[in-house]
This record gives sequence, C-alpha cells and structure tokens, in this order.
Amino acid sequence: MFKGFIFDLDGTVYLSDRLIPGADSVIRKLRETGRKVVFLSNKPLQTREDYASKLTRLGIPTQPDEVINSTFVMVHYLKKNAPEAKLFVVGEIPFIEELKKAGFTITEEPSEIDYVIAAFDRTFDYRKLNIAYQAIKKFGAHFIATNPDRTCPVEGGEIPDCAGMIAAIEAVTEKKVEVIVGKPSPIMIQTVLDILSLKPEDCILIGDRLETDIRMGKESGIATGIVLTGVTDEKTLLQYKHTPDQPDFVFQSIADVENLLIG
Repeated sequence: MFKGFIFDLDGTVYLSDRLIPGADSVIRKLRETGRKVVFLSNKPLQTREDYASKLTRLGIPTQPDEVINSTFVMVHYLKKNAPEAKLFVVGEIPFIEELKKAGFTITEEPSEIDYVIAAFDRTFDYRKLNIAYQAIKKFGAHFIATNPDRTCPVEGGEIPDCAGMIAAIEAVTEKKVEVIVGKPSPIMIQTVLDILSLKPEDCILIGDRLETDIRMGKESGIATGIVLTGVTDEKTLLQYKHTPDQPDFVFQSIADVENLLIG
C-alpha cells in the first residue's frame, strides 16, 4: 500500500526505555516486504548514532542513516543558510557537541552571537536566558529552534519540552522564534523525503502527536496515522475530527499497523 513508512519514536515506537509491544515485529515485516523505514524524533538530546543504538538494543536493528532528528536537520539548515554563524545554544551537551562537530563556533559572548538556538534543555536556567536575551535584544541575533513540542512523552506521563524554552525567550525579548526546523516544519519532511527518495503520496507518517506528526504529514501530502500510546488519547482525537489535522488512520498502537497496512 505504501513504499515508505516514517515513524515517530517517543510514544510511537517506545516509551522511555520500553519498546511498545509489537513494534519490533511490525518493523521487521515492513523491511522483509521491501518497504523503506525511517525514524523521526524532534528531540536533540541524543545523536543519530545514539538513537540507532537504542533501537537496536530494544530489538529493532537500525543504522544511524535510518534516523532523522532535529539535530541533523538543524545542522543541514545552518550549513545551507549560515555556514559561518557563531551560535549560542540553549540545549544539552550532545546537541552542542554535534553542532561543534559540524564546524560551528559556540559562544556565550552576546556581542559575538549570530544565532540563538533553543532546544529541549533540562538544564535551562537564568544564566542561559540572560545570554539569549542580551544577544537578541541588544545585538540583533537571530532566534531559531529545534522543535515546537510542549511536552515529551515518557513512561508514566510527560515532561516539559522545547516550547517552554522558546516561550521564555520570546517573553523577555518580545521577538518570535524565526524558524523551527523540527516537526511539523516542511524543512524536516523534505529532508525525510530526500533520504527515502520517494514521493509524498508513496509514504505514510505514523506518530502520536496531532499538532506535529499529523500536521506535518497533512501539509506535505503524506498519509498519516495516529497511535494512542503517546500524548494523544481518544478524547483529544475527537476534538480534531473534521479539522485539517484529523489523521487518515487511527491505531491503538504501532502493532495495529501490521493488520491494516501490510498486505
């Protein structure tokens, strides 16, 4: 039915360090039937190699080039649009190290900063907020971000995500974030389609979040499926009925993908 399957990770394939039951079987059968599979994450907390290692450890053998996260997309965006930019990153060490590895200079001196980048940051504090404020408000730095997620699903609930960092910086600088590269950005989905070498109509995107996963698919002409193992429940789903973000398919979990789409 589809040649390319694009899976969100958190809440769709796994929750924290627990694989969603049936995920390994579904992915294996997709690959055995010649479908192309990639995994997406808005989280910049780990590298593509880290995500691939985690999936492999959980029972889904995965190569790094089968994973696309907001870090990877951010690096490509900056290399294309601001290859010499000096950056200040509201983010955690793995994300910062990936930007350094890509050749970017990281600085905390407001007058030197060309771009302030907001990311999911569990170490966010007043010092970082003040540097971002000074760079943007006093020296006109650009303000971009990895992802717009309000929360991140984990086993047992949810935790605050990048939207909190974005909102704090917007509140004090009175400047809206200029670009967000992660879901539902067309920047991310174009990266995915380029890697798959497939047309939008040949793919389906399956995730747990209506305002990112499903919206990105809908806006890109890609079929969409929502799973109810992450942040979206049946009550929330009803609120999106007859809206542009209503998914094409609804699955109780990723395990149901096998029954409806593999034939």
